[in-house]
Amino acid sequence: MFRRFSNSWQLVQSSAAVLRADKELIIFPILSTIGVLLVTAAFIVPIVLTGRGEELGDSPLSFLIAFLFYFASYFVIFFCNSALVGAAMIRLRGGDPTVSDGLKIAFAHLGPIMGYALVSATVGMVLRAIQQRAGLLGRILVSLVGFAWNVGTFLAVPVLVTEKIGPIGAVKRSVALLKKTWGEQVIGNGGIGLVFGTLIFGAILVGGALIAMAASIHSAPALIAAIGLVVLAVMVLAILNATLSSIYTAAVYLYAAEGATGSMFDPAQIQGAFRAR
Repeated sequence: MFRRFSNSWQLVQSSAAVLRADKELIIFPILSTIGVLLVTAAFIVPIVLTGRGEELGDSPLSFLIAFLFYFASYFVIFFCNSALVGAAMIRLRGGDPTVSDGLKIAFAHLGPIMGYALVSATVGMVLRAIQQRAGLLGRILVSLVGFAWNVGTFLAVPVLVTEKIGPIGAVKRSVALLKKTWGEQVIGNGGIGLVFGTLIFGAILVGGALIAMAASIHSAPALIAAIGLVVLAVMVLAILNATLSSIYTAAVYLYAAEGATGSMFDPAQIQGAFRAR
């Protein structure tokens, strides 16, 4: 376990080296977070204000609204992630990207990104519909299918912004690259998630202690400050996790597709976790 955490920490450090060289890369996950919050508000606020949430129930309209929400959310996430991955690959290839470069890459592939969001929203809705109507065994099966989808599409975004193919082709290409690298995507991304999951857990523990102390002295300002500090710490760590994971994804794609990881990653660092068939 310690060795796995150590290897994961090395991946975090290599990804962080790219972020230090281009600190503006963190803007894309921030924009993604803001965008998803705005999309969520755009769907929830009208329903709350009209008081028609209970009326929707399982009606066709509710499924249409849920599908549109999925599509809009996925589009915002994939657009910002495409900009981040595209900019990160410029850096890994020796360039010096800007926020404008990342946005240009995302806008240049707007059609495929929208198509991929549409495909992902459809898959999400189908899995959700099955899960709502299935028993325990069915829900487990749906979870496994969802996990397989997430794994298979791990490299779909870098494929979309690099290769001139559509969303379905990007999914197929991502699966092919997954077979080629045989699990490195899952191992590496899970490793970065392990590091930040540990950090977030630690932040929540410390924050919980601060909140308890504030509550014990019956100070409303201290309680609000403690809660705000915990929320801020978790959000910062989550954004860093998303940024470094996307940078790592770009490095894995370069290795799988072109046989190189760029100047910021040690090839042995990625090669060592590859699994032979």
